[in-house]
Amino acid sequence: MQALFDEGAPSPCPAPFNLAAHVLAAAETDPDKVALAIVGPHGADRWSYARLAAAVRGLATGLTEMGLQPGAHVLLRLGNGVEFPIGFLGAIAAGLIPVPTSAQLTGPEITKLAAEVQPGAILAGPNIALPDHCDAPVLDIAGQRTFYEASPADYVMGDPERAAYVVYTSGTSGRPRGVIHAHRAVWARRMMWDGWYGLTKDDRLLHAGAFNWTYTLGTGLLDPWAIGATALIPAPGVRPAQLPLLLKRFDATIFAAAPGVYRPMLRDFPQVVLPRLRHGLSAGEKLPEATRAAWIEATGTEVYEALGMSECSTFISGSPARPAPPGASGYPQPGRRLAVLDPGHRPVERGEPGQLAVSGRDPGLMLGYLRAEAEAKHRFDGEWFLTGDMVQMAEDGAITYLGRTDDMLNAGGVRVSPLEVERALMDHPAIHEVAATEIAIKADTTVIAAFYTGERAEDEALHAFAAERLARYKQPRLYVHMDELPKGANGKLNRRLIRQRYEAGHDRA
Repeated sequence: MQALFDEGAPSPCPAPFNLAAHVLAAAETDPDKVALAIVGPHGADRWSYARLAAAVRGLATGLTEMGLQPGAHVLLRLGNGVEFPIGFLGAIAAGLIPVPTSAQLTGPEITKLAAEVQPGAILAGPNIALPDHCDAPVLDIAGQRTFYEASPADYVMGDPERAAYVVYTSGTSGRPRGVIHAHRAVWARRMMWDGWYGLTKDDRLLHAGAFNWTYTLGTGLLDPWAIGATALIPAPGVRPAQLPLLLKRFDATIFAAAPGVYRPMLRDFPQVVLPRLRHGLSAGEKLPEATRAAWIEATGTEVYEALGMSECSTFISGSPARPAPPGASGYPQPGRRLAVLDPGHRPVERGEPGQLAVSGRDPGLMLGYLRAEAEAKHRFDGEWFLTGDMVQMAEDGAITYLGRTDDMLNAGGVRVSPLEVERALMDHPAIHEVAATEIAIKADTTVIAAFYTGERAEDEALHAFAAERLARYKQPRLYVHMDELPKGANGKLNRRLIRQRYEAGHDRA
C-alpha cells in the first residue's frame, strides 16, 4: 500500500470572512466568560471575551485613524503581555497584516527584517530593539492602550484567501523567511480540535510559551478562543518549576508546552496532583520517550505530540481519540491529505522512509513567502508541498519522525538555519571557518554548538560577540575549536559528521 493519506476534505471556510471576527465570536454569545487569564504566583489578570474584543476593535479604529491602507504590514515588536494578541488581532480586524516577531531579535536582525517587511506602522513594547533606518510610525504601549477605549471598528470582511498575517521562520538558505498565511488558516485549524487537542468550549488550556511564539499564538490563544474556551498564559518571569502550582490553582484541563519545558518541570516535581487536568500537548521538537514516561508517572495523564511547520501549522498528531503508537508522532489529522515521497517525489510504500509532503490544496497551507516567490515555488512539486522532514508511515497510517533532509537546527522548538548562525560568527576576527550544528549533551537534551577553525578564542568573548548579532535562541551554547572542519568531496561542510564525531567522543548521561 502506498504511503498516502486522504480521508475527506474539511468543511470550506465561510465567506466573507475575517480571522479576528471568527476568533472572537464568543464576545457576542458569551461576553462575560473569561477568554484570557495571565496567571502568576500572586494571582491573574483576567480578560473577558467582551473586554478583549472591545480592545481589539478599539485598536483597529486607532490603526485606521493613523491612515494605514488595507493590506499594509504592521510590525509587532511586543513582549510577553496581552498587548501582543490584541495588536495581532487588532491589525487583522482592520484589514491590515500583522507581522509578529520575537522580542529577542537584536537591532541588526530586526533592521534586516524590517527592510523586507516595509511596515506601515510598528507596535512597540519597552526595551525591545527597533529597526534602524525605518520611517514607519511607532506606537508605544501607552498609545496602544489609549486606543483600547476607542469606539469599536467594524471587522473588515472579505475573501478568506486574502493575506491575514506573516510569521517568520528560518529559511534553508540562511535567511529568515516571512510565511504569508490567509484568513482561512484559522478555519483550517479546526482539524486540530479533535485530531490533536480533544478541545471543547469548557476547557481551560494553559500554554507555557510566551505570547509572541507562534506555537502559543495558535495552540494557546486562537484555538481556545475560536471554540469559546479559556486561555491561560503564564505571566512574564514564571519559571517551569512554578507551573504545577499554576496548573492546579487555575484549574487547567489541558497543558501545552515544548519538551524543553516539560523536562525541568518534571525534574523538580516527579509527582504532581492535578485533579482537573485531562492531558498534556507537546510540539516544536521530538518529545523524548523518557520525558513522556516521566509525565505519565508524575500526573497520571497522557501527553499527545504533534508534528508540523510554520508553513502549515501541525497536521500529524496523537489525540485522546487516537493515541499515537509508541515511538510515533501520531496520525494525519482527519481532513488532511499527505504523502511520503521518494527522491523522485513519488509515493513510497508504507513502511519505507521518505520525505513528508502536504497537499498544496490543504486549507492551512501558506500563501507563499514574503518577497521570495522563487523559494516558495521550489518547495512544490506538482500537487505536493515538500516539508523537508523524513518520516515513515506504518500500515495503519501512523507517522514516525526520522529527522530532517537538511541541516536545520532546533532551538527549544524553533527551527534555526545553521547558515544564519555561521554568517554572524564569521565576522569574528579569530574565526576562519565555522560550522553550526545541534549536539546532544544528554540523552534528551540538545544545544546549538559552533565548531570553528582559526585562532582559539575565549568562550566568554565568543558568547558576547554572538549576543550582539543573534537572538538568544539562535546563539550557540557550546564553542569547539578544531584544526580543520570535515568536508565532502565537493568541499561542502559535513555538519552531520562533525556532530557524530563529537558525540562519539563524549559520554551523554
